Amino acid sequence: MSSVQERVQKVIDLIRPQLQNDGGDVELVSIDEDNVVTVRLTGACVGCPMSQLTLKAGIERILKQQVPEVTAVKAAN
Repeated sequence: MSSVQERVQKVIDLIRPQLQNDGGDVELVSIDEDNVVTVRLTGACVGCPMSQLTLKAGIERILKQQVPEVTAVKAAN
């Protein structure tokens, strides 16, 4: 079984092309001991009024579905 970090990175790699199509991107920053994932939104996502929705309704929802150990996702920026 691969580590939580490896599985989270694989899911982020699957999400990334959708964000890149809109001029944005996402990168994994860290995963703490409580399995809270910190990501950095970059490109067009920075300052976008929809970025919080993208983070919670998109990235967090998908990560929790694919990697059940993930408890939350937060932005580093």
